[in-house]
Amino acid sequence: MILTVTPNPSLDRTYEVPSLDRGEVIRATGERMDPGGKGVNVSRAVAAAGRRTVAVLPLGGAPGALVAELLHDQGIAVAPVPIAGATRSNISVAEPDGTLTKINAPGPELSPAEAELLLERVRDQYSAAETTWITCCGSLPRGLAPSWYADLVARAHAAGARIALDTSGPALLEALRERPDVVKPNAEELAAAVGRPLLTVGDAAKAAEELREMGAGAVLASLGADGQLLVSDTGVWFGSARVDAVRSNVGAGDSSLAGFLIAGGTGPEALASAVAHGAAAVQLPGSVMPTPADLDPSAVTVTSEVPLDRVLTEPAS
Repeated sequence: MILTVTPNPSLDRTYEVPSLDRGEVIRATGERMDPGGKGVNVSRAVAAAGRRTVAVLPLGGAPGALVAELLHDQGIAVAPVPIAGATRSNISVAEPDGTLTKINAPGPELSPAEAELLLERVRDQYSAAETTWITCCGSLPRGLAPSWYADLVARAHAAGARIALDTSGPALLEALRERPDVVKPNAEELAAAVGRPLLTVGDAAKAAEELREMGAGAVLASLGADGQLLVSDTGVWFGSARVDAVRSNVGAGDSSLAGFLIAGGTGPEALASAVAHGAAAVQLPGSVMPTPADLDPSAVTVTSEVPLDRVLTEPAS
């Protein structure tokens, strides 16, 4: 069972439009409403794969109630922490060429009591279930200090749990000192963590090694269209997949992390699962998560011969 923690969840509305023309009235050709937040998306991807998951998250107001309802409809167990503020609502606008414009609301401010209750709810859920991974994902809402994830990682490790962490900025750097088992940055987050641009796959691999020196057990780095890197104490692997057409990249990284953990969370087999899940997700609308029928393992290549000199399609600064 995979337990996810999403401190700043959202209600996500995605509109598909012919083109995004500023200042014009635009008629959407498609519309979706989904529960959002990186940890929530991991739970959705795990559930879509037919695996057990529990989502721990603070929820408040009408948007929070709708998030819980949508998760229940997808077969996801929810362990909510009631909060005084309302859960945020986000908007994404998807164009036919795969370009995505997102408007993310800041979200509510959690009180010290609510922040502590969230940590306690994670502990209670971990103790009550046969949890294989605790996955902590996304930005921290107002009211939570950058050290909040570090506190969670320390408590989880004391309880014997394995931790996968997907966050960025000060929250990531603070948490590294507590040695999370896996961290999953994208290229921009990886560049920010080491304080320099990443122009090649080799640059990304070196930066991932530096995150390991700072405390990460393993680094699963998403490099967008160029693929993914896995850097751990047992080796470095590079994975990529053939993608026929990109429809939406919302939640693709979260789907990748779910695929990685579902396959055990270590080694090239887990990387291959991560790449397959991410490639399937970008070919689906909105933040729809892939089912096993959507996966194409034959399109995935994983190798220990990392193309260090390959220039990144989208260099990270």
